[in-house]
Amino acid sequence: MQAITTPHAPAAIGPYSQAIALSESNLVFTAGQLGIDPETNTFVQGGIQIQTRQALMNIEAILRAAGTDLDHVVKTTVFLKDMNDFAQMNSVYAEVFGSVKPARSTVEVSRLPKDALIEIEAIAVLGK
Repeated sequence: MQAITTPHAPAAIGPYSQAIALSESNLVFTAGQLGIDPETNTFVQGGIQIQTRQALMNIEAILRAAGTDLDHVVKTTVFLKDMNDFAQMNSVYAEVFGSVKPARSTVEVSRLPKDALIEIEAIAVLGK
């Protein structure tokens, strides 16, 4: 196992890694990413669409540090504070991913870290 870290995504806010790469299985697993700007360590302002885009940008930065990218994501899990935000989240999500969309689960949760609107985690294949 190899811990993946990058300053281009928010630092872990607990005892966990931004991602873990498993070379024997050629996979990388990201921790859940919030809509936090890594430069300011604060949430981006503007609602669910802006936080969704930032969370995906954070995932992209972590994947690049691991040696892969969003085109190699095979599965995501999206945690929403409010399922009424699904359509707005989905429009940004569809924009960000290419023609082959990863498998995805989306659930509403009662609360997210730092009272975020969204958290997204990903599993990707290593290599470009």
